[in-house]
Amino acid sequence: MDENTRVREGNGMADEVAGSAVAGGAVIDIAAIMRMIPHRYPFLLIDRLIDVVSGESATGIKNVTVNEPFFPGHFPGAPVMPGVLIVEAMAQTAAVIAVHALGKEAEGKIVLFMSIDDCRFRRPVTPGDQLHLEVKKDRARGPVWRFTGVGKVDGQVVAEATFAAMIRDK
Repeated sequence: MDENTRVREGNGMADEVAGSAVAGGAVIDIAAIMRMIPHRYPFLLIDRLIDVVSGESATGIKNVTVNEPFFPGHFPGAPVMPGVLIVEAMAQTAAVIAVHALGKEAEGKIVLFMSIDDCRFRRPVTPGDQLHLEVKKDRARGPVWRFTGVGKVDGQVVAEATFAAMIRDK
């Protein structure tokens, strides 16, 4: 896929057509994300991917709204996105990177979290923030993929982690 393509709705997991490009890579919209990973509301934590370099990296976008189901309890009067959900959003971005790279090979498979290492939270994410989840593949050996993720709001790092996932049959 070149920088002048984007993934669009269709029957396949990685249907590509000429379309609007975002500087640095392709865009994967919410409809395509929902075909690639099984997560659904309220646990689908990414809205789209930008700067997609197939099989290598992408930036997940999460538009954080006051209507998120976790805010009434975390924390009343001072809503903060739970850090574990920021890491989950990184993992969902990574899962889309893997499934997109595998294409038809990914059909009938699921991507499962295996480990989280060197995780740090730097500042709170609150309603109105747009969370950018920069995820890069470090390596892929067989069904195990290792990634590095950095979450940013307004260019400032809010979270970072390295993590691994396994691709297996459903």
